[in-house]
Amino acid sequence: MKESTIKYGIMGGTFDPIHIGHLVLAEEVRNKLNLDKIIFIPSGNPPHKDSKNVTEPIHRYEMTLLATISNPNFEISSVEIDRTGKTYTVDTIKELRQKCKTNAEFYFITGADSILDLPNWKNVNELLHLCKFVAATRPGFKLKKMEEKIKELEELHNKNIYTIIVTALQISSTDIRNRIRDGHSVKYLLPESVEDYIYKNKLYFKKNYKECW
Repeated sequence: MKESTIKYGIMGGTFDPIHIGHLVLAEEVRNKLNLDKIIFIPSGNPPHKDSKNVTEPIHRYEMTLLATISNPNFEISSVEIDRTGKTYTVDTIKELRQKCKTNAEFYFITGADSILDLPNWKNVNELLHLCKFVAATRPGFKLKKMEEKIKELEELHNKNIYTIIVTALQISSTDIRNRIRDGHSVKYLLPESVEDYIYKNKLYFKKNYKECW
């Protein structure tokens, strides 16, 4: 008897910090594409970011774990932060395919900006054959430009790219870090457990931050 296909959504990102927008997006994609699981993968040493400006991997992993632990359909993997050197998506997908059963399908979830830059990714043609892509965007974000680029990529690689619009994506990790640095509230922008972790470990505060208790 043939085994049924297991469909995994891959949610990669620095998650610095993970917030409600990430969680809403993951659940939205899972429901719309009828996926079995969403695997959150905090990035290790991404080629497009200066590692000096990214919070230590262990903190980003712990925050992601805290944010996802209550959802039985969410899992977390340390595959990228365990890898030395620069981390590329194509290498991550290949490693996941080796670890998972042969009947697994992977749907890589990424933002609209990344889709527009997809031609510059490492081994993009191979990557598009290893997994399906899901482009997530917020309402009104360069939709025409994104649709044109997606159509161009689909025709070039003979692969379909899914598009999902999610309002909660207007929340950003950059804004959350700035709010904390400036002493503003971030309540309801991220899970309470993650907010507690940030304050407990004094993440994102100004260097001269001092406790008053």
